[in-house]
Amino acid sequence: MSDESTEKTDQQAEEQQAEETPATEAPAAEAEAAPEAEAPAEEAPAAAAPEPAEPDPLDDLPWKERRRMLKSREPHEASPPRTAEERAADRATLRKAKAEGRRKERAAAKAEHKAGTGTPPAERDSNAAKVRQGIVVSDKGDKSITVRIDIARRHPTYEKIVRRSRTLHAHDERNEAGEGDVVRVVETRPLSKTKRWRLVDVVEKAR
Repeated sequence: MSDESTEKTDQQAEEQQAEETPATEAPAAEAEAAPEAEAPAEEAPAAAAPEPAEPDPLDDLPWKERRRMLKSREPHEASPPRTAEERAADRATLRKAKAEGRRKERAAAKAEHKAGTGTPPAERDSNAAKVRQGIVVSDKGDKSITVRIDIARRHPTYEKIVRRSRTLHAHDERNEAGEGDVVRVVETRPLSKTKRWRLVDVVEKAR
């Protein structure tokens, strides 16, 4: 009995091994077939990629030249021969029609345009006349005086007081000012070749 049982167990073990080996070999066969099936799928996008289009030479041309070239490629029927006067009349008619179209476009754009408020005009105030105070250095002329204006200012860089003076001719209608008086003059219209100032009042009489 022991021999028969051992033979039966050996046969059962061999059958089990025979059943297990195809099962293990099947996934390997499927794994080998899978890459073969996937390979065409990967190659398909590369084959379907579009070829780069050749650059169009018309893109480098100016827009007028490009329009002329495209117009020359359009099919055209030969027109009957015309005289120079007929061609000139046709050109004039075409130009007139184009001018009329441009006029209508401008009129429509002008009608649609809304005027903005803009910046209000600046209010112009009359400039106040300049007033200066100085000392009369000469009153020899009739109705005329020479006034010295003393100016003392601090120098912007050296911080030193810089003194300077200038003389101007003023009109004295009543000969009120005398030499040495402190007077106030105001700017006015040209009264003579050199007079551009007029006496306002005498601030202090000379002692």
